[in-house]
Amino acid sequence: MLELLTTPNRLKRHVITVLEKRNRKESFLPDTKDNSLLASSVLFLLGMYDVNGNRPEPCLILNKRSVQVKQSGDLCCPGGSMSLKIDRTMGKILRFPFSPLVRWPYWQRWKIKRPKEAHWLNLLLATSLRESFEEMRLNPLMVNFLGPLPSQRLRMFKREIFPMTGWVTCQRRFFPNWEVEKIVCIPLRAFLNRTAYARYRIFYPCRLKRKFKRKFDEFPCFIHQTYGETEILWGVTYQIVIIFLNTVLNFKPPRAELLPVIPGTLEESYATGNNGNRQY
Repeated sequence: MLELLTTPNRLKRHVITVLEKRNRKESFLPDTKDNSLLASSVLFLLGMYDVNGNRPEPCLILNKRSVQVKQSGDLCCPGGSMSLKIDRTMGKILRFPFSPLVRWPYWQRWKIKRPKEAHWLNLLLATSLRESFEEMRLNPLMVNFLGPLPSQRLRMFKREIFPMTGWVTCQRRFFPNWEVEKIVCIPLRAFLNRTAYARYRIFYPCRLKRKFKRKFDEFPCFIHQTYGETEILWGVTYQIVIIFLNTVLNFKPPRAELLPVIPGTLEESYATGNNGNRQY
């Protein structure tokens, strides 16, 4: 699968085909009866970018959350909560010719054979594109939609996250808003380096310690180093990345018990954000 990372057009076609094959076997919508869960949609954004002055290569494009929102300091996919009124309007626009959804080769088939899933796919893609424009000024017309990934449940918050895979073309710069500290591009080949994985031992502050009834938890994580800085990818975004790597590149990270431990501490404001804004 390594040769896919040197031929971006082939990689895009492969991602579209593999994700559609998976989605034919099982619905991307979760089978849950928990109506208290809130739906959010994120864009699993790929594109050709240069990292550390190297030649452009396929990268995963992430946001680093600012101190003004929940989960500050975390790497995440751009996206957020669904806004039905706005996203229904955006969804209608996505049905126009030449939109990312209509350009997706399986859209017509989904509309006919999977109308319920097509309805939600339209709405969730609209959410992810709208939020990505707000957070980083991503031009929706510059995105090729490649297909949905399986949804993921947040552990600390009552959220169901729906990842939409996209490939950005022709947009070289992004402009983060107040929710985003910076944009982080990670080459896909870096995720294949098995020595970059670790266990993230997170010690909880007093309030979360009382909530979870324990002092710390351990999570698998990925360590990314660039321009002399170290970023730790963990949590639900890590899980989405691993599902993508396993599905598309047939890659599995090392077993958790074999990984080195990296300690960390959550701030008291982690679950609320410094300004109290409600984010996922």
